[in-house]
Amino acid sequence: MKGHQPRKRFGQNFLRDASVVERMLQWANPQPGQPWLEIGPGQGALTLPLLQRIGELTAIELDRDLITPLQLKAERHGKLRIVQADALKTDFRALRTVDAPWHVIGNLPYNISTPLVFHLLAQLDCIASMHFMLQKEVVERLTARPGSKAWGRLSVMVQMQCEARFLFEVPPEAFHPPPKVQSAIVALLPRPQPLAQGPLLKRVEQVAAAAFNQRRKTLRNNLRQMIDAETMASAGIDPGQRPEQLGLEDFLTLARLLDTAG
Repeated sequence: MKGHQPRKRFGQNFLRDASVVERMLQWANPQPGQPWLEIGPGQGALTLPLLQRIGELTAIELDRDLITPLQLKAERHGKLRIVQADALKTDFRALRTVDAPWHVIGNLPYNISTPLVFHLLAQLDCIASMHFMLQKEVVERLTARPGSKAWGRLSVMVQMQCEARFLFEVPPEAFHPPPKVQSAIVALLPRPQPLAQGPLLKRVEQVAAAAFNQRRKTLRNNLRQMIDAETMASAGIDPGQRPEQLGLEDFLTLARLLDTAG
């Protein structure tokens, strides 16, 4: 794969540090027999050590030029199936070859990481675990707690459905080319029982999107087109609060109020 120039349009920053790969795999703990799916294998820094552990792996790669060289490198490590596709448009249910949920892993392109997380959340019924390398700022938002500056719509929607864990930071020099931002590893583990799903989850998303649309304003202002202040107060929600002060249960309460109003 010598001579391949990382492509900015694909958000390519290839992982180079074997110690980072090893730590990531220790956290992910892949086991033979589990169906594993890697998003964006690139030049194989994570792919090959993972394949050695489990013997069989499916990967999604958008850049056609990377596929054949990686397939050749993988031959002595195990069975690698590479699907040339855009992960943002992929039906992960249709990719399955066994009736078991995917364990998903990858060094995700930072320019599509948030929409890709939402795309995966929409298919959680076929996902057992997710371990991703992301921009540190995004990992902080995924794993944020109420009251912090990082707490927002992404935090709420992910944590309604998953347990989110900040695992460890990764410096820019672990990549080629080095990104201009800090990176981190996150684990997203689907809850056995999501706090919200179906129509209620859609209501949560509506409320969270409106509430965080203008973070500096109060719920009274941000949600006035949805729920009046008196209704919020009667349900135990102070309409004078800002959205980052609300926890998951508060967003569930507001979503149920919206459901009743609708």
